[in-house]
Amino acid sequence: MTIQGITEQDIANYLANTPGFFERHAELLAAIQITSPHGQRAVSLQERQMEMLRDKHKGLEQRIVEMIRHGQENVAIADKLHKWTRAIMLTSNPGDLPAVLVNELKHQFLIPQAGIRVWGAAEAFGMLGFAKGVSEDARSFASSLSLPYCGVNSGFEAASWLEDARLVASMALIPLRSHSESAEAFGMLVLASPDPTRFSADMGTEFLARIGEIASAGLARLLPVK
Repeated sequence: MTIQGITEQDIANYLANTPGFFERHAELLAAIQITSPHGQRAVSLQERQMEMLRDKHKGLEQRIVEMIRHGQENVAIADKLHKWTRAIMLTSNPGDLPAVLVNELKHQFLIPQAGIRVWGAAEAFGMLGFAKGVSEDARSFASSLSLPYCGVNSGFEAASWLEDARLVASMALIPLRSHSESAEAFGMLVLASPDPTRFSADMGTEFLARIGEIASAGLARLLPVK
């Protein structure tokens, strides 16, 4: 809007650069009427400012509540991860590690189904369930994963490692590696749920990657001594 060559921006700039204007013309503050965002009634400038401050205060309160909630959730997750890691460390018999790892993971994080295969284990563990045969395609797929896979079951062989593959609507496949991310996988951990949103393709995988790192470190005791 332009009035005799003066634009609204000119007026705004003048008021911004003339802080004493409303001190010299205090009567204008009471006279100015603005439409309230909470209705069609007109309110004074001071009342409009108070409404803006209340809205800002409400927004800050909501952000604080969200921060507190996220903090509590993070503490709960850290506590569960601690208990799971502790259970792995307290398992003295290496052959029991895969079962402890899977069962504690299901218990702590309320995962409906989970399974594991280790194809690089020492010969002494060859007759145990976690060392059952795995196809070369499944091994290659695990080694190709730089990050855990999350999404639907697209006919993955790993679904057959679960109690009931028919109840799998979403799954996470986590490769197990000895030391470096570039190393070939020596096994794979699979988590599954009947809830299609539990392990969705757009979810972050950082936490699952940490699960894989801890699991790999614990299961390294199953590998042949080089």
